[in-house]
Amino acid sequence: MAASSTDNKFSISWHDSAWIPILNSENVLDYFCQRSNTFYDKTCNNEQVKMQRLEPTQLDYMTGVEYRLIHGQDPILYVIRKQMRHSPNQTTHLALYYILAGIVYQAPDVGSMINSRLLSSIHKLQSAFEEAQSYSHYNPSKGYWWVFKDGENDKPKAPPKKNKAHEVSSHFQRQRVDMLLANFAQNFPPKMVQEKEKNDNSESTEGDCSKSKETKMDSDTPDIKIEAAEPMETNGNDDKNAVTQPPSKRKKRE
Repeated sequence: MAASSTDNKFSISWHDSAWIPILNSENVLDYFCQRSNTFYDKTCNNEQVKMQRLEPTQLDYMTGVEYRLIHGQDPILYVIRKQMRHSPNQTTHLALYYILAGIVYQAPDVGSMINSRLLSSIHKLQSAFEEAQSYSHYNPSKGYWWVFKDGENDKPKAPPKKNKAHEVSSHFQRQRVDMLLANFAQNFPPKMVQEKEKNDNSESTEGDCSKSKETKMDSDTPDIKIEAAEPMETNGNDDKNAVTQPPSKRKKRE
């Protein structure tokens, strides 16, 4: 019964709402040593000092159970130790309690933590063995064989319903984010894209320069027109000379 009562204290807490706003390192021990506190031992030395209105320093010269504040972090965390005092210089550790945001809890010891973990692991192993045993069958003529419930596993499972409160984002938010990203990408393009655009622009400017040079050369060349020569009038006597002599000399002779 003592072990079960100790184990149950790890799952309970205590607090007094009237004290929580004014808690500090000076009065936290008085807050813990209230009679309504389930963790408080009413036969401890702290209760005797309070009833007799003695100084707190008298606890060092008394023997028995007492409570001491060993750590304080105002205004959120305080640690109180329960110990058995044998002499002014000799004490035995019994338990630890921590006050978090005004709520008192009992800190589990190492033995209780190991015992709890072992019990939980043994329970899971036992349930696994029991389930495996339910699939095993035996017959004197056939021996052992396994029968698994495949029919239940083959049934199509309904897809789990999505909780809207745990969704990453809504449809409107996704559209809005995509629009903002596209706007940022347009206003602040990456460096790789900017360099590629510069190269394309330089190639286009070089092509335009070469085209302009070609057009300029075409404009500088004179237009040469070839016209058909007019028929010349010749006399009977001058037919031979007209054939052999150039037209300029023929004009002078005429």
